[in-house]
Amino acid sequence: MEQRINIQEKAPKAMSAMYELGKHLAKSSIEQSLLNLIYFRVSQINGCAFCLDMHAKDLRANGETEQRLYLLDAWRESPFYTDKERAALAWAEALTTITSGLVPADIYAAAAKHFSAAELVDLTLAVITINGYNRLNIAFGAPVGTYEPGQFG
Repeated sequence: MEQRINIQEKAPKAMSAMYELGKHLAKSSIEQSLLNLIYFRVSQINGCAFCLDMHAKDLRANGETEQRLYLLDAWRESPFYTDKERAALAWAEALTTITSGLVPADIYAAAAKHFSAAELVDLTLAVITINGYNRLNIAFGAPVGTYEPGQFG
């Protein structure tokens, strides 16, 4: 896909607002590795090639295994994810694919078991943020394959 708009160049104030969410999340108590796993999974759902490339590189650079990356799309059937990761992934998927009403009670209960109220808000902000980046990159054609690990961090 060709780049339609360089959003960092043409809309720096808008991107600054997005970056502030990332700065907040980087300081949250949620592990960066879990955030990147969520970012990767949501980007799979949304089909954002730029974000998939970016977060795969960041995950690998921080020690994530190939096996876990390859099986993330089937995390429910894979034995390689912790209960906490499963709760976060279910939460992220539920928020990304909202079709009606509240997040199902069982998904909320599982997430609340592993995350404090403040962490659930941060987890939700992480899902909101990556969904926003996915949509920006898909709309305007971010240059896939150009990202270097840690480039924006």
